[in-house]
Amino acid sequence: MMRIPALLSVILAAVLTASPALAAQVKVAVAANFAEPAQAIAARFKARTGHDATLSFGSSGQFYTQIANGAPFQVFLSADRERPEKAEAEGLAAAGSRFTYAVGRLVLYSKTPGLVDAQGAVLKSGRFDKLAIADPKTAPYGVAAVETMRKLGVAEALRPRLARGTSITQAYQFVDAGAAELGFVALSQVVAVKGGSRWVVPAAYHTPIDQQAVLLKTGAESAAAKAFMSFLKGREARAIVRKYGYEVP
Repeated sequence: MMRIPALLSVILAAVLTASPALAAQVKVAVAANFAEPAQAIAARFKARTGHDATLSFGSSGQFYTQIANGAPFQVFLSADRERPEKAEAEGLAAAGSRFTYAVGRLVLYSKTPGLVDAQGAVLKSGRFDKLAIADPKTAPYGVAAVETMRKLGVAEALRPRLARGTSITQAYQFVDAGAAELGFVALSQVVAVKGGSRWVVPAAYHTPIDQQAVLLKTGAESAAAKAFMSFLKGREARAIVRKYGYEVP
């Protein structure tokens, strides 16, 4: 009888010793606009699987350049569909792994109450000096901002007033720090921010911001990378995505 507890102790010790070995790490390149939901998803992913998702944030264009030059990311969460499609076409990603994980919404936002109206007419009023946007060369939200200004017929008039951030994160920082009175930012960045004024840009004003994920070739044999992609498609992750103001296809 004395041998049974001892045997159980040995088995328990073996399980506890082996468990960390089952956990692994996945390196994820994440579009700047998706930083907060990605952190929440990574925390739930670890709780459910034991795997660690190491997140890096930046503009989708800059990440693609890094990936094409051998950066060791295993999963790419882009802010558009163009770059994941390109990654597949150029053999940088696992075929058939690409999917839309979120559809972003663009917002014209100011910390000043009443400055931004419900139709975005402030853009024609001249009641501001600087308008922050993400660089359209590297950030899909910057492209959406330019398309919106063209739709409203103000793109050329506002060109001298633009403060371009390297990513949507920097565009928001310009507004938050007062360097720009208003800016085009992601809804996810201000969905929990109280006060100020904002206009959610109608989706028809710009190309849909279909944010796609793709499993990179460097992660094709990684159990943790494949598990992260699967988790991102699941109910728990999708609920987090909606919570931060994104639409889920």
